[in-house]
Amino acid sequence: MRIIANAGGVGARVEDVDLAQPLSEGDFRTLLRALGSHGVLCAPRQSLDAAQLSRLGGRFGTLEHNVANMFHPPGHQEVMVLSNVVEDGKPVGLNDAGQGWHTDMSYSQEIALANILHARRVPRRDGRPLGATQFLDMHAAYDDLPAEVVQRLEGRSAIHDFNKFWEMMRQRPGSTRPALTEEQRRRKPPVPQPIFRTHPITGRRVLYCNPGYAMHIEGFEAAESAAMLEYLFRHQSQPKYLYSHQWTEGDVLMWDNIATTHNAVADYRADEPRYILRVQVMATLDYARLAA
Repeated sequence: MRIIANAGGVGARVEDVDLAQPLSEGDFRTLLRALGSHGVLCAPRQSLDAAQLSRLGGRFGTLEHNVANMFHPPGHQEVMVLSNVVEDGKPVGLNDAGQGWHTDMSYSQEIALANILHARRVPRRDGRPLGATQFLDMHAAYDDLPAEVVQRLEGRSAIHDFNKFWEMMRQRPGSTRPALTEEQRRRKPPVPQPIFRTHPITGRRVLYCNPGYAMHIEGFEAAESAAMLEYLFRHQSQPKYLYSHQWTEGDVLMWDNIATTHNAVADYRADEPRYILRVQVMATLDYARLAA
């Protein structure tokens, strides 16, 4: 296996590995270290079915089993289908494009380590791939924060709320999402997350505060909190932290949900088909020990 870093500091390509086969212990550790170092890994020219993708993801931690996942291959509720394809008048997957910047599962007490996606069909126009996935580097964003900001926020938490993101999605043109019910709100209550956390693989500090879910900073007055969150979101969105992945059929893309935020670009039409398999890995292992 070879890990080839991208130019620009974020992302790397993984070559000379068949991810449809069980990972050796050495390859698993290599991938884990590379995930911490680069944030985003792309292994091109892969061919995995749902069971193989599930096995790959399960090496890195417990897979999320979303009870509301209506779009999954038979027998694999832990695998989600992301797609804009419609067959017999019914969608075959969740159309997740255009979600805005966020970090998956930051609204949950148990956070996610990584997502792993496998592209089966990539939308194209005039031969150009569409539907890029963009990433922002939260290791670098933390490193560049002014000392006075770090001092002011040290030890503080922000409240993350699933409903914030849900409501943003409801406001998008053409959305048919209903408001969350009181029962759904009860099952997904707001949770505090540390604004700075130590990354479980690298041991380095990251900025863990994203515009998709973060609502306010505990212990700050409303105006003070709003101003600081606006500053943090503007700071982390600088172009120098950005990496945009252009998909190709066969890509397996794995990204770090602790040290990056991401956004799915909605630049393709309904007649430009997209079909991707996805698993989400929760942060349930001792990654420092495994990466040592």
